[in-house]
Amino acid sequence: MFKLKKHIQFTIFLILALIIIMVAIFAPYIAPKDPYYAVMTDSLKAPSKEYFFGTDVLGRDLLSRIIYGTRYSLFMTLTLIAIVFFIGTFLGIISGYFGGIIDTIIMRVGDMMVSFPGLILAIAIAGLLGPSVINAIIAIAAVTWVKYARLSRAMVLKIKQELYIEAAKVTGSKTYSILFKYILPNMFTLMLVTAVSDIGALMLEIAALSFLGFGAQPPTPEWGAMLNEGRTYLARAPWLMIYPGMAMVIVVIIFNMLGDSFRDIIDVKTE
Repeated sequence: MFKLKKHIQFTIFLILALIIIMVAIFAPYIAPKDPYYAVMTDSLKAPSKEYFFGTDVLGRDLLSRIIYGTRYSLFMTLTLIAIVFFIGTFLGIISGYFGGIIDTIIMRVGDMMVSFPGLILAIAIAGLLGPSVINAIIAIAAVTWVKYARLSRAMVLKIKQELYIEAAKVTGSKTYSILFKYILPNMFTLMLVTAVSDIGALMLEIAALSFLGFGAQPPTPEWGAMLNEGRTYLARAPWLMIYPGMAMVIVVIIFNMLGDSFRDIIDVKTE
């Protein structure tokens, strides 16, 4: 284990990421108002002492909706990361270790998926499945797992040439034992670094689908959907897009910097 005091940048962004996670978890206790409660007489009120970030067209408190949006955006992103991490890593390990027809099928399917621009293909899939949070996650996962499959396959091809793998085979170790005791532990750290580094990018992709109407649907307080709702009133109420946009930028930067710092630490440790 590395010491946090020796890695100041990583420590700072880890603390900030934990703060964001805590905001998501305790959103009901932090938000000053009910994010779904509409007060039509307070429609499109500018930021004030009563409404710190102003209100939307239905008179809902924008600050409360942004705080709750942390929960929705982060939950959707972490769910997506978990899906592509496990599916991609599993398929990559199977493809790299067994090879043959299994490798050919998995890699050719992956080649077909990456032959199209990722976001455009995700929009097409989400359009076929219908607009919803679950379908947005499925659509992005369908075009993202290939990255993890290719990375894990390349690592398996390298690791299985090592002498300790050959020794394990000679001594009669079973396939699942080799995979889980020798191969997976030696590649897990790099796969984890990749997953952490992708949090920001995947959060933007989810927000993009919601902004286009294929992800979270009103009245869900998700940042991309909030931007979509606010664009109609950009001239009259610019805060409807400024504050959700700022929240998204800040969170994405924090997780991107966390991933970069984590990768730098791992690179140093593996030199």
